[in-house]
Amino acid sequence: MSVAIKLLSPNDAQLLEHLAVNDPAFDLDGRGEPLEPLSSAAAQRFLADPAVLFWVARDGEDVAGFLYCLLVPLRSSDEQELLLYEIGVRSEWRRKRVGRLLLDHMEGWMRTNGVGEVWVCADNPAAVAFYRACEFEAPELQPVYMTSRVR
Repeated sequence: MSVAIKLLSPNDAQLLEHLAVNDPAFDLDGRGEPLEPLSSAAAQRFLADPAVLFWVARDGEDVAGFLYCLLVPLRSSDEQELLLYEIGVRSEWRRKRVGRLLLDHMEGWMRTNGVGEVWVCADNPAAVAFYRACEFEAPELQPVYMTSRVR
């Protein structure tokens, strides 16, 4: 296994377009729906956003996994924290440390950029087990995840 991790830039828009079409391959059960196709301009805008951090793990031209984070400024200080928004690993690459390698690169970026904390909302038992194995801890007070659609 020879996986290389890369933090994407706007020049990598074509790769992000490819990932949108192939999104179901990264779902836990592999049965998700493809995302809406991205235009090159939309992919470039997304990757140019300074709050967006998007890493990919590649074996040659094949994408083994990805990690998408958002940099969140704190209103109470000059510090920032990271929201780990999504991680996906192709089924054939699971249990081969691809997810851990992606997190290692994220943590290296955090150290380099003075970001001290990352948080994630895990929505399935496999994800919870993965994050616990990677030394994530659940806070004593469990937040409730809620959504609302603007009408």
